[in-house]
Amino acid sequence: MNDSHHTPPASEPLDPKQMKGYLAALKEESIPNKTYLEEMKRQVEIGLPGADSIGDKTISTFSRGELPHYAGINTLLKLKYLEDVREVGNYDVAFLGIPFDIGTTYRSGTRFGPQAMRRISALYTSYFYELGVDLVENVRMCDLGDVFTIGNIEKSFDQVSRAVSHVYSSGCFPFLMGGDHSLGYPNVRGIAPHVDGDIGIIHIDRHIDIQEKDMDERMHTCPWFHATNIPNAPAKNLVQVGIGGWQVPRPGVKIARERGTNIISMDDVDDHGIDKVAEMALEMAWKGNVKAVYLSFDIDSVDCGFVPGTGWPEPGGFLPREVLKLLKLVAREGICAMEVVEVSPAYDTSDITALLGVRAMLDVLATMVDEGILPRKEKAVSDAGIDGWKGT
Repeated sequence: MNDSHHTPPASEPLDPKQMKGYLAALKEESIPNKTYLEEMKRQVEIGLPGADSIGDKTISTFSRGELPHYAGINTLLKLKYLEDVREVGNYDVAFLGIPFDIGTTYRSGTRFGPQAMRRISALYTSYFYELGVDLVENVRMCDLGDVFTIGNIEKSFDQVSRAVSHVYSSGCFPFLMGGDHSLGYPNVRGIAPHVDGDIGIIHIDRHIDIQEKDMDERMHTCPWFHATNIPNAPAKNLVQVGIGGWQVPRPGVKIARERGTNIISMDDVDDHGIDKVAEMALEMAWKGNVKAVYLSFDIDSVDCGFVPGTGWPEPGGFLPREVLKLLKLVAREGICAMEVVEVSPAYDTSDITALLGVRAMLDVLATMVDEGILPRKEKAVSDAGIDGWKGT
C-alpha cells in the first residue's frame, strides 16, 4: 500500500488562498502542454489546414481531435484506436470494451455499455481540475476496441480471460468496460496467473453477486463465487461495499457467510463515513500475501435516481459524489485493473449513467497518476502465457 502523506484541511479561519480550489488553479500553471501542442500540430497536418476564413489555425478541415466535442469517431476520450492489439505493451493504459449481457437475469442491454461510455466521453477533456493532472501529458493511452464476445456464456468468458490476460501481461493497465457483472470472474481469471501473490478484490455494489449459479448458469449474480475459487484470489480478501436492500438473494448471503468474505453495507457507510469505509476496505483487501487489488465498480451501487440506465436499479445507494470519493481513496493505494459494469444505455436518461461510468474510470486514473503509481517506472511484463488462466 502507498503510505504517501496527504495534507490535512486548512484550519480556521480559512484563507481563500489555502483552499483546494485556488491551489488547483495554481497547479495548472506547472502542467506541461508539450504533448498537447504536438498533437494539435499533427491533427492539422492529417486533417488539412482549415479554410482561409478561419482565424484559429489549430482548426483543421476534418475533425481529428478533441474538438468539436460533437464530431469525430468516438473512442474513449477520443484516444488513439489501437487496431493492432499486439502493440498494447507500448502503452501505459488501455481501455477495452466487453459488450456482453447474456449473463443478465432481468433487463438486458449492457452489451451496448461500452459504446455509450465512449460516446459520452467526448464531453471530457484530458485535464482534471481538482488534482491538476493532464492525462495526455503523463500517460500513454489507447482504446483497444472490444473483445469479440458471442452468444454463449462460457465461450465468451474464455474470450474475455484471454483478452484481459494479453493486456495485463504486457505491462499495460486495463480499464474494462462492461457488459454485465458476470464479467468479474473472467476478468480476474485473466489477471491472476500474472500476479506473484494473492489478489484482493474491492467490489462496490448493492448486490452480493456470490452465489454459485442462477437459473443453472454462471450469471451476473455469480462472479465472486467463481473468482474466489481461483487459488490466488482468496475469499478473505474480497471486500463488498454498499450491499443492501431487497435484491440480495439469500443463496449468495449463505455463500458469503460460509466463505468469510467482508461485507460493508450502506448502513455501515452511513454510520462510519466514506473515509473510514475506504480505510477498512483497503486493510481487508490488502491483508496477508496480497500483491495486487482489483477494483470492481457496478454502476448500480449508486442510487437509481442518478443512474437509471442499469439492469437492476435500486434506491438507497451511494450518491455520485460519495462513490467518486470512495473510488479515489481506493485508487490512492494502487490497483491492478478496474472494471465498470452494468451500464445499460437503453434505460438511460441523457447518458447520465454512462457519464458516471466514464467519470469513475478517469478519476481513478488521474488519482493514480497524481500518486505516481502510473505510469509505472518499470513495466512488470509477465512470462505467464496468454492462456495461463486455463484451469482456473
